[in-house]
Amino acid sequence: MKDVLDVHVHTTTSGHAYSTFGECIATAKAKGLELLGIADHAPSVPGVSHSYHFMNFKVIPRTAYGIKIVMGSELNIIDYSGSTDLPAQILKRLDYCIASLHRECIDVGSVAENTAAIIGAMRNPHVVIIGHPDNPRFPVDLDAVARAAADNKVLLEVNNSSYLPKGPRVGSTDNAKLMLAACKKYGTKVIIGSDAHIDIDVGNHALSQKVLTENDFPAELVINDSVEKFFACVAYRKSLAPSCS
Repeated sequence: MKDVLDVHVHTTTSGHAYSTFGECIATAKAKGLELLGIADHAPSVPGVSHSYHFMNFKVIPRTAYGIKIVMGSELNIIDYSGSTDLPAQILKRLDYCIASLHRECIDVGSVAENTAAIIGAMRNPHVVIIGHPDNPRFPVDLDAVARAAADNKVLLEVNNSSYLPKGPRVGSTDNAKLMLAACKKYGTKVIIGSDAHIDIDVGNHALSQKVLTENDFPAELVINDSVEKFFACVAYRKSLAPSCS
């Protein structure tokens, strides 16, 4: 499958990542990507930059070094209603957002609570992607999540980092089977993300590609083959945000 974009990349701004913005761009270009998305962690994760970091993205050109760039954030879902940890006045400055559950930011709830948290985050028009929804640390009703994602036109992530044999989310490969089956059932679109925390992992989607192939997932539901498809998803989600009066 053609794969031209990676929009789940972390830089040193995230505190626990190890490459700079420039290093990540250089790697993306060297690997032939057409679009790079920087989605550093929002402030609830220990060690990240202040929220002010996300307010000055206007200085960053959206095309540089022969590659398109989008600037966003991986937001933390902080309650079971789906609230996230950057205010609306900052979110509207960002090109896109991923929303994820992290144990540093919210207690692991019941299946019903975790599911409500993810579906609640989908109601935020700045959220384009749900990050690693098949994470077994936060058990959810994957059928309900896939159905809600289809209804809200939110992308579910097939997160390469989740499928590492000794990674932090062991068991995600089994959950991915359930998630992808539900996505096929509802026509839910997915996006592959590296979740890179060092430049050499930018665009590394090998494990995600393997998961998709093993589950016979239809290529037409994976948007990584087209920058235009990604921007169309963003435009739709952003169109739901209330206009300023």
